[in-house]
Amino acid sequence: MDVAAERIERLHDLARAAAADDEHDRARYYVRLARRVAERNRLTLPRTFRRFTCDRCDAYLRPGRNARVRLQDGHVVITCDCGAHTRYPYDDQ
Repeated sequence: MDVAAERIERLHDLARAAAADDEHDRARYYVRLARRVAERNRLTLPRTFRRFTCDRCDAYLRPGRNARVRLQDGHVVITCDCGAHTRYPYDDQ
């Protein structure tokens, strides 16, 4: 694992901890910084990081606190407090 990927993982951990402590501005700063690191190094963000961040306002999403999670027709729909929706499929066997 290279330095940029390690830094993105560390920023993900920091954003999660800041969101748990209700420091939303600090968590947003860590998310923006991680996205910038990934962009400059041409890396894709890990799936867990993409699923728990809002693309519109860069908030770290915590279901029940600042995000609503619903299941609709084979998709998980996550709605941020800013109003942005994110959908991804799931397999319901």
